[in-house]
Amino acid sequence: MPVKIYRPTSPGRRDMSVTTFETVTRTQPERTLTMALPRKGGRNNQGRITVRHRGGGHKRRYRIIDFKRERWGAPARVASIEYDPNRSARIALLAYEDGEKRYIIAPLGVQVGDMLESGPGADIRPGNALPIRNIPLGTQIHNIELYPGRGAQLARSAGVSAQLVAKEGPRAQVRLPSSEVRYIDMDCLATIGQVSNPDHSNISLGKAGRRRWMGVRPSVRGVAMDPSSHPHGGGEGRSPIGMPGPKTPWGQPALGKRTRRNKRTGKYIIRRSSKRRN
Repeated sequence: MPVKIYRPTSPGRRDMSVTTFETVTRTQPERTLTMALPRKGGRNNQGRITVRHRGGGHKRRYRIIDFKRERWGAPARVASIEYDPNRSARIALLAYEDGEKRYIIAPLGVQVGDMLESGPGADIRPGNALPIRNIPLGTQIHNIELYPGRGAQLARSAGVSAQLVAKEGPRAQVRLPSSEVRYIDMDCLATIGQVSNPDHSNISLGKAGRRRWMGVRPSVRGVAMDPSSHPHGGGEGRSPIGMPGPKTPWGQPALGKRTRRNKRTGKYIIRRSSKRRN
């Protein structure tokens, strides 16, 4: 999917780019598969901000995605490829023979009219979902379950894919997009292929307003604040932070401290990502 680069007709247009939407075949979603998505502005049920820099943005409706692919052995035709404002990947509308329709994450290369299926007997082709025990080694996969029947949780964003590395007893080794290798149950479902819209990472927003349309508010540096608002704040002029290492607004170390404490699932991680030190 190519990227369209705008001409610099204004400062906001300079360096701005978008995807060309060539693969999108339908502009309006299937209304029965959408639901209202209320804005929360990063606040929890007590009204306190738990996720910073959220608020505003364009109104959206959530597209209900079938992450479980539980209709085994029922072939479905790809009715359309659509844009989803809630995620970076494209979504595909599947129409089953009995008239039911469901959305899935659109794999790269899947087109309107293709027949997709899920279950142990499905063919090894992009878009089909199978248990990991039925997938050959070395296959690119996405939409991977962490627990059988829970639904896909891994490798769901635009352009990513994982690789099935090995099978050992009841578990398989999967190399995730972060280069982390971890054990996953052989009964977990995974979809063959790579997620659509691989050029998403090449898009340049071009101006701050486009980020605001997405519901992302500005982020202020800690050193620009006063001492009561951030540990890095205060001082005369442009001052250093005055401490051995950076901290979060709540005083916790921001770099160099291990933050993962989940000992229950840590045993399933074989090799951590080379990009992450915690």
